[in-house]
Amino acid sequence: MKTEFATPAGAKHARMLGVGAYRPRRVVDNAEICRHIDSSDEWIRARTGIVTRRWAAPDETLGAMAEQAASKAIAAAGITPADITCVIAATFTHLMQTPAVATEIAHRIGADGAAGFDISAGCAGFVHGLVLASDSVRARGGHVLVVGVERMSDILDLTDRSTAFIFGDGAGAVVVGPSDTPGIGPAVWGADGSQADAIRQSVPWDTLRTDPGHPFPALRQDGQRVFRWAVYEMSKVAVQALDAAGVAPGELDAFIPHQANERIIDSMTRSMGLPDTVTVAKDIVTSGNTSGASIPLAMDAVLASGAAVSGDTALLLGYGAGLSYAALVATLP
Repeated sequence: MKTEFATPAGAKHARMLGVGAYRPRRVVDNAEICRHIDSSDEWIRARTGIVTRRWAAPDETLGAMAEQAASKAIAAAGITPADITCVIAATFTHLMQTPAVATEIAHRIGADGAAGFDISAGCAGFVHGLVLASDSVRARGGHVLVVGVERMSDILDLTDRSTAFIFGDGAGAVVVGPSDTPGIGPAVWGADGSQADAIRQSVPWDTLRTDPGHPFPALRQDGQRVFRWAVYEMSKVAVQALDAAGVAPGELDAFIPHQANERIIDSMTRSMGLPDTVTVAKDIVTSGNTSGASIPLAMDAVLASGAAVSGDTALLLGYGAGLSYAALVATLP
């Protein structure tokens, strides 16, 4: 016998309603980085644009940083923690396989009973979470908290000249809720698994079981390969996202890409033909590459500076380990 199920009533559209950020207290400049690697402030700035980054203290855990960012986003959205029905955490630096840090975040902010789960898509994780949140709101209603939070300093080999100077820590969050008009456009996402080894963990966790004396697993990256892929392929993905949303480059107010490298950002901006009127986020300069947290941190920064305002149309583009990517056009909260 065929059974008909009741389906939940969702919202017609979804949009970001509020954003919040947390940046660790400790500022690490290039001079400190160069104590461990053969490099210089001038070389790091020329290659990446990075001047400083933040590294978290022991008390600035993933949960603690996410709580601060989430509380600000909830307040900015004009709702209460009780209104949050789901928490999605984009992170790959949660060093416990289980439980998901999202459940801890929900508890910390007082979103009792909210669903919570983590997603691991590296630097593309936040936009993946935004896609899932938008779909959830349109399917089920409610308000979804998306948090990008990373402690990259936990997985760095400070003597590795290819990665030690790039990464920083932090947390950024947005609340996604119902909207009468479209606020989050169609996503263009995917992955090139044939290049999955371009960004990787040095060894699997079980290596420590068979060889307890092995160095702690650290992040490894083939910088040149990732650079070429990002510059040539991600510009195409960005254009596809604009086309999917029916938005021309000249109609954009802001471009907020993953903050991987200032040279990559500049190359993509030129390749896409973005006019000078478009604000291009460059939080990379003072925050470094914060992986899954980079886009919401950059979003918070451009809004706080006044370079972009609530209601502006922005292109968000995340890309990284996998090699995975996700892009969409959205209305800024």
